[in-house]
This record gives sequence, structure tokens and C-alpha cells, in this order.
Amino acid sequence: MNSIAFDDYYEDLQISPNADLETIGRVYRLLAKRYHPDNKETGNIVKFETINEAHQVLSTPEKRATYDVTYEEKKIHQWQAISEVSSPNKYDEDIHSRRCLLSILYIKCRENPSDPGIGLWRLEKMLGWPENLIKFHFWYLKEKGHIKRSESGELEITASGVDMIEQDGLVLGKDLLLSESTEENHRLKFIKDNPAEKTNEYTKR
Repeated sequence: MNSIAFDDYYEDLQISPNADLETIGRVYRLLAKRYHPDNKETGNIVKFETINEAHQVLSTPEKRATYDVTYEEKKIHQWQAISEVSSPNKYDEDIHSRRCLLSILYIKCRENPSDPGIGLWRLEKMLGWPENLIKFHFWYLKEKGHIKRSESGELEITASGVDMIEQDGLVLGKDLLLSESTEENHRLKFIKDNPAEKTNEYTKR
């Protein structure tokens, strides 16, 4: 582990650094069942190996004690490094990132309204963002009412999110586009430049 990036086992298991052994074991069993490769719906070998490694350390008192010695120091260095590279432009990047996330969900819903959701892991792979960053943007957009989580746990765009995208336009790189995205960008740009056409657009649907 270096001073910036390190294996945060507490974060991997989604538990507090003050969690007791019973809590560690309970949460591990839950996550292991969810991410086990045999689970056809949510299995993920990388995540499964990550939580196994975290559990092996945190469930062993001696290993956990050794890990905890440097844990706080590493966390402090990590946040210091993040604050040093932060700038006002990062806020603009966050806005762009949220529009990008909404754009993907918009296209998915347009392609298949009966199955509009996308899993968090697929989004992470498509966007190349850390899981925690996606979760942050998901939290913000969910609080704004632009997206929601389906019963199966996938992310879906809401009517409010659709309105936002149709007002601002899609923001997607060519590597992230779903099959209709190019056509959609032209359509949304036309609607944005010709607001009167938006009523006609809804009439056609």
C-alpha cells in the first residue's frame, strides 16, 4: 500500500472500522453470497476475491491489529492527496459526469422501455469510473429525482431525468454509445434548438 492508493478493507466490506467480529462475519457472508461466481445474477469474481482478502485480514485479530496501525495514516494521506489535486474545474467535471450517466440510462430506456435498468457493475465498466464515484453521482441524481433503483437493484432514469436530458442533450463519447445514441443526439439537439418541436415529438410517441 502506498500513501495515496491502498487496500481499504473496511470500504471493501462496507463496514465501519469499529465493527466487531460478528458484524464482519455477517456482512462478509452476505456479500460473498451476492458476488460468488456461481450467482448468475450478481456474481463477480473480482469483487468476490476482494471481499475474501478483506475478510481474511479483518477476521483475524492479529492481522487486523497490524492493518489498523497504518490504516488511519493511509486514509489521511489519501484525503490530502485528493484535496491537493482538487480544483474548481472539478465541479464542472462532476456536472458533465452526471449528464453522461443520465445519457446512458436515457438511451437504455429508449431502446428497451420494458427493461430500462443497467447494473452498477456494467456502468462502472462502461464509464471506467471508480465504484464510489458512480455511487456519489447516483446519490445526487436520486436525491434530485432524476434516477431511481429498480426492484432488481439496477439503475433507471425517471421522467424528470428524461426532461433534463432532452433539455441539455446527450453527453456521451463514441465508445459509450448504445445503438441509438447518434440518432438520439441529433434528435435532442434539434429539439433543444427548436423548442416548439418538443410538443410534436411527444405527440408522435
